[in-house]
Amino acid sequence: MKVELKSIRLRLVEELDAGFILSLRLDQRYNRFLSEVTADLEAQKSWIRKYKEDELAGLQYYFIIERLDGVPCGTVRIYDLRPDSFCWGSWILNENKTRHAAIESTLLVYDLGFSHLGFDKSHFDVMKANAGVVAFHKRMGAVVVKEDEQNYYFEITKASVERSRIAMCDKIGGC
Repeated sequence: MKVELKSIRLRLVEELDAGFILSLRLDQRYNRFLSEVTADLEAQKSWIRKYKEDELAGLQYYFIIERLDGVPCGTVRIYDLRPDSFCWGSWILNENKTRHAAIESTLLVYDLGFSHLGFDKSHFDVMKANAGVVAFHKRMGAVVVKEDEQNYYFEITKASVERSRIAMCDKIGGC
């Protein structure tokens, strides 16, 4: 399965990616809206081994986002698979990202969830303080279905993504 667009691709995480993932999660420029992690490379490798087991069982998928020249520039996960919906998160893009990496990685995640895994909708949460990401998801057609003091809980349907896909593809110069 080819999971790439104009400037990035998604590939499944490997244990060798532990250092890169840890560097992203520990970097204060990127971790403000993420759960805290300790600076323990062996613990990160252990987490990846667990993800690989879950991947084989079809329970969740952890991806490295990389430029087409092979330079890693982020992460994203698909998890919490329900009968008709999947969750995605752990979405981090660093300074090596391409200009449209956010749009491209989002479209790729939705392609995987809807076309390859067969779901009809996606659910996810975003911290309220992460205003740019909240606005991005709303522009894509996501709807807030619940909220608490810290988070918005969103859902987006396959149909909503299909409607916004044309505009998003136009924005990046085609898909």
